[in-house]
Amino acid sequence: MADGARIANPQYLVETEWLAAHLADPDLRVFDCTTYLDPDPVTVYAARSGRPDWEQGHIPGSDHLDLQGELSDVSSPLRFTMPAPEQFAAAMSRHGVGDRTRVVLYSVGSVIWAARIWWMLRAFGFDDVAILNGGLDKWKAEGRPLSTEPPRHPAARFVARPRPEMIATKSQVAAAIADPRASVVNALTARQHTGEGGVHYGRPGRIAGSVNVPAHRLVDGETKVFLPAGDLAAMFAETGADRADKVITYCGGGIAASADAFVLALLGHDNVAVYDGSLSEWVKDPAAPMETGPA
Repeated sequence: MADGARIANPQYLVETEWLAAHLADPDLRVFDCTTYLDPDPVTVYAARSGRPDWEQGHIPGSDHLDLQGELSDVSSPLRFTMPAPEQFAAAMSRHGVGDRTRVVLYSVGSVIWAARIWWMLRAFGFDDVAILNGGLDKWKAEGRPLSTEPPRHPAARFVARPRPEMIATKSQVAAAIADPRASVVNALTARQHTGEGGVHYGRPGRIAGSVNVPAHRLVDGETKVFLPAGDLAAMFAETGADRADKVITYCGGGIAASADAFVLALLGHDNVAVYDGSLSEWVKDPAAPMETGPA
């Protein structure tokens, strides 16, 4: 697949030039999706909203989506759990997203936050959504304008049309690792995958039988822009995931996994799911198999 690979779904990604030219479009909604993860000795990471930084300066007209606060199931013992359709629809409606709007998402530092909300919107049946290539980092590097003004978009009516096949459960992951036609892909770092280093979520290593495409490798470390299609395709081809009938991506809590899933969708794979609970859920079951060491 890597040879001659191309972006099969270019509508999922927009460039800063395009966004700058379309900021005044009345049907456009732009969102900063940033969350920060601060190391914590008890909970691995403490999640911190990116809203205060958004208030200090953001792409003009953009709003902020608080993933942990308004777009996650706060009753779940796991962080960042997919909310009920009603909760998600109510939040999107408040933010002015409806059937006749187009959404562009960005984040700061890492694309994984924009990718997570992109995946969530698609999983709730909303397809007119793209990620800003390079995020706020590229926008600022190009000297483009910032604003501290709040957005002024009227409320809309978002109708959730859930696609449960885009979100994988623990039992579906267990079935996939036993299925030679499926591929389970870990989006954490190579050292986390082997159990050699980095944070872990209670048990080091990886879900047994899974392969590794680290999410941080999908973008250029300096510019935050996605790598060329051929490079992206090669990463998944090396693991065999490109030949699988079904791909499930996972990480620690379903965030980095969304970046892997986004790239697979960008390249044209249409049978991909994100394991929502990821290792935060998997490791809590002593019977759920883990592996360490070289894959």
